[in-house]
Amino acid sequence: MKKITGKNGWICLILVLAGIVIGGFLGNLVPDSFLNFGQTFGLTSPLVLDLGILCITFAFTIRITVASILGVAVAILCYRVL
Repeated sequence: MKKITGKNGWICLILVLAGIVIGGFLGNLVPDSFLNFGQTFGLTSPLVLDLGILCITFAFTIRITVASILGVAVAILCYRVL
């Protein structure tokens, strides 16, 4: 495998996002496990902006679980190995 000499921030971001997604997926596979333990925060009810002819709905929620934190840690380790 070819080693990357100049580390790129985009590669790190993509690896971290992949770690979050894969960790969240693995946490949802085993719902009664400690991996699925976490906290949810954000807008609990959507914010609606009604302009007459246009209606815009804003909603943003983040769920941090043990599995997603482990996924981020593995992604950072993989980035350092590159």
